[in-house]
Amino acid sequence: MLDFSVKNSVVGFIKTGDVLCPDLISELPESIIEIILIKLPIRDALRTSILSSKWKHKWSSITHLVFDEKSVPICYDQQALQESVVKFISRVLFLHQGPVHKFEIAHFFLQSCPEIDQWILFLSRKDIQDLTLELGNDEYFRMPSCLFTCQKLTRLNLSCCELDLPHSFKGFPCLNSLSFNRVFTPPEAIERLISSCPRLEKFSLIWCDSLALTIRAPQLKYLFLKGEFKDLCLVDTPLLVELSVSMYMTHDLAEHVELSSNCNFVKFLGSVPNLERFDSFMDFTKYLSIGNHDLRHLAIMFNNLERIQMAPVNFSDMKERRTVLRLITSSPNLKKLCISGSSDVAASTSKEDLDFWKNECPSDSVLSKLKFVDLEDMSGVLHEIEFIKFLLGCSPVLETMIIIPSILDKECQLKMLIELMKFPRASSKAGINFIRSNYPIILSPSSID
Repeated sequence: MLDFSVKNSVVGFIKTGDVLCPDLISELPESIIEIILIKLPIRDALRTSILSSKWKHKWSSITHLVFDEKSVPICYDQQALQESVVKFISRVLFLHQGPVHKFEIAHFFLQSCPEIDQWILFLSRKDIQDLTLELGNDEYFRMPSCLFTCQKLTRLNLSCCELDLPHSFKGFPCLNSLSFNRVFTPPEAIERLISSCPRLEKFSLIWCDSLALTIRAPQLKYLFLKGEFKDLCLVDTPLLVELSVSMYMTHDLAEHVELSSNCNFVKFLGSVPNLERFDSFMDFTKYLSIGNHDLRHLAIMFNNLERIQMAPVNFSDMKERRTVLRLITSSPNLKKLCISGSSDVAASTSKEDLDFWKNECPSDSVLSKLKFVDLEDMSGVLHEIEFIKFLLGCSPVLETMIIIPSILDKECQLKMLIELMKFPRASSKAGINFIRSNYPIILSPSSID
C-alpha cells in the first residue's frame, strides 16, 4: 500500500512498505501534472494536496474547474445540499490562483443563489474562455452584467437564467459556441448578441418560447433550435452545414403563422447553400409548407445536402408533401433520407390530389446518390404509396429502404406489400425491409423477379 504522508517520504521518493521508490509523478512537467489534475473530478483534485508538501498547492493553479453532482456528497436534505455546494465552490475559488480558462457548473440540485454574482465577477477577472452554468430549474437567476466584460469567451452555455444585454455591450469578439436553454431574454437581444459575435460557428436555442427570430451570422455552421416560435428567418448564413429545428405550434400560433403571405421555405432555407444535414421535427415541416403555392421554379439548390430527416410529415397535406418533394429534388447529392409519417387516413382525395405526382415531379428527377431510406409510421394512404413509388423509380444506387407501417390491420399491411411489389426499381440492388409486427419482410430485387 502506498504511503503518501510527508513523514514517510524523502524528497524525490515515496515509501511503499519498507522500500523507497522514485516519486516519478512529482517529477513530471507542470503541464503534464495539470492535465492529470484536470482529468480528475474537482473533489479528487483537491485531495492531492495531502500527498506531500510538493503537492499541497498544485491543484490551486489548474485552469479548468468543473463542478458536477460528484463534487460534494449527495444528501436528502435539499437545503443542506445547496449550502454544501455553494460553500464548496466559493471555497475553491477563494483559494484558486492564476487564470481560469474553463468554468462549469452542471449541478441540478443547485438553485439560484446570490453567490453566483460573485463567482461570475471573479471569473471575469480570470481570463475565462469557456463558461457553462447548468443549474436546477426551480428558480431562474439573473445573469450579472459583468458577464459581458468577459471578452475572451470562446464558449458560453447558459440555462435557467434571465439575460439582459447592457446598452454598452459591443459583442464577444472570440465567441465560437453559444447555447441557451430556457433563457429568458427578448428576441431582439438574441439577434443583437448573435450578430455581434463575428466568429460564432455554433448556436443552440432550446425552450426560449414564443420568439419571432431572425438569425444573421455569416460564420455560423451549426444551428439547433427547439421550442415554440412565432416566426423564424435565416439571413446571411452561407456557411451553415448542419441545421436541426424542433418547432412546436399551438393552435393559436398555427393560425397566426398560416395568415402569413410569405413563403417560409424560401425565407428559412433560401440562404443555406452549403447545408449538409437537415433535421425537421414536430411542426416544422408544416411551418415550412406555409406560403408554398408553387416551388417548382425556385432557383434554390442544396448541392452539399447529404442527409435529411423529417418527422412527422402529413402526406395528406398537399403543401407538406410539396415541401418534402422540393427539398429532395433540390438535393442532388442526397445519400440518406429518414421520414416519419403522420397522414390523415380519413382525408378525401380530390382530382387535384390525384394529379399531384404527375404535375409536381420533374420528369427527369434522379436521386443519383441516395442509398438509404427509412420511412416510419406509414399508414398506407395514396400519397405515401406514391412517394415510395417515386423514390424507388428515381434512385439508381439505392441499397436499402426500410418501411415501418403504423397500421396494425394485417389485411391493410398485405395490401401495402402487394403495391410495393408492383413498383419498378431504378436500382438493381434496392432491397425493401418491411418491418411488420417487429419482424421484417425483405423484398429483394430477386424476389420480385
